[in-house]
Amino acid sequence: MGPGRPRRALPLLLLLLLLLLPPPARPAGGPRYAPTWEALDARPLPRWFDEAKLGVFLHWGVFSVPAFGSEWFWWYWQGEKKPEFVKFMKENYPPDFKYEDFGPQFTARFFNASQWADLLQASGAKYMVLTTKHHEGFTLWGSKYSWNWNAVDEGPARDIVQELAVAIRSRTDLRFGLYYSLFEWFNPLFLEDKSRSFRTRQFPVSKTLPELYELVNTYQPEVLWADGDGGAPDDYWNSTGFLAWLYNESPVRDTVVTNDRWGDGDICKHGGYYTCSDRYNPEHILQHKWENCMTIDKVSWGYRRNAGIQDFFTIEDLVKVLVETVSCGGNLLMNIGPTEDGTISPIFEERLRQMGAWLNVNGEAIYGTHPWKSSNDTVTPDVWYTSKPKENVVYAFFLQWPASGKLFLGQPKATWGSTKVKLLGHGQSLNWTFGEESGFVVHLPRLSISQLPCKWGWALALTHVL
Repeated sequence: MGPGRPRRALPLLLLLLLLLLPPPARPAGGPRYAPTWEALDARPLPRWFDEAKLGVFLHWGVFSVPAFGSEWFWWYWQGEKKPEFVKFMKENYPPDFKYEDFGPQFTARFFNASQWADLLQASGAKYMVLTTKHHEGFTLWGSKYSWNWNAVDEGPARDIVQELAVAIRSRTDLRFGLYYSLFEWFNPLFLEDKSRSFRTRQFPVSKTLPELYELVNTYQPEVLWADGDGGAPDDYWNSTGFLAWLYNESPVRDTVVTNDRWGDGDICKHGGYYTCSDRYNPEHILQHKWENCMTIDKVSWGYRRNAGIQDFFTIEDLVKVLVETVSCGGNLLMNIGPTEDGTISPIFEERLRQMGAWLNVNGEAIYGTHPWKSSNDTVTPDVWYTSKPKENVVYAFFLQWPASGKLFLGQPKATWGSTKVKLLGHGQSLNWTFGEESGFVVHLPRLSISQLPCKWGWALALTHVL
């Protein structure tokens, strides 16, 4: 709901009736999930998500217009009133300028869904997640419940979600995912509910839940990435009721995955997979599926005009994070921030294409793998492991090429005559010898820099090791 704009009366009674109506019956044969965390948490995670390993997050919205500091620009300017944000507005905009005045400036003039889709395909990612609505409340589709504060009514005058959904599904093999913020910083209905300690539910009934149903039924995302509970518990949001519908009745009930941000206290406790915190990287194996959502820009999720080159992770950094994450059983959701006109800056494009080039060589050791008995080597730093048990293969990633040409692996136990070692992208079997006390030593091929299969980390395929 756009702040400071005329609104039609909200049809609360009608919405309440619609939300209370029983959903259509699901065809017989499939499991049904009760609207309780015990039942919902027992739903098996669709297999595709664990196999995907890499996704791309796209933070795009009205915050991309000021493009200063953070996607939390509005809150930092008028909520916390941080001095640097107040100063930025005072020096660059008229004194009566309001945040909603940025709306028409969010033009998406150069947004080309096909180009975005092709770049995401080139990144090697297997799913993507678009911010359909951040905490500012502006929706990237023509939501019936966000009058005059959406991408169809003003700004682009386009259904961004629909255009990208069509492009992703027609041009790539990526799964289509959507991010949605449950709350909105300055929505008067949410603030009124909050002032009553969430004993009233005007905001979720008239805004959040109708938009979630609208998103799922219209665009059928296979990732639904909830965020921003506003300090409200999940019963305020009716999260379990909505998720029961999502898993039992929705058009994506068999393939959709959800995260853990469905109410205050739910993170890292309930949901299809855990995110636990932004940029979460436990560096050890977790038994529950998890995701490391992180930003290529070290500071912000949205595009920043004031970012310097030192503020971006290098491809070496990103490969390291991917390897660590997958070795510990997680997925990496790597974020970029497009500009207000819909372009993806060269630094983001370069990182995505570099990751795709690396995965073209090493993807066998990433996609469809499982954690091994050890996530990393206890003797040699920056060696990480994944495995494919059915194929009797363990993969060892090493992020530094040893000057000696010999790589000691302390964790795997080799068997003479059975264990084989190959460098991905090289293909030929490598020689190895037993270590002095344990493990074994791989004799790497003598290659010039130009002959290396890739530049930013390498993977060995080890067959028949314990």
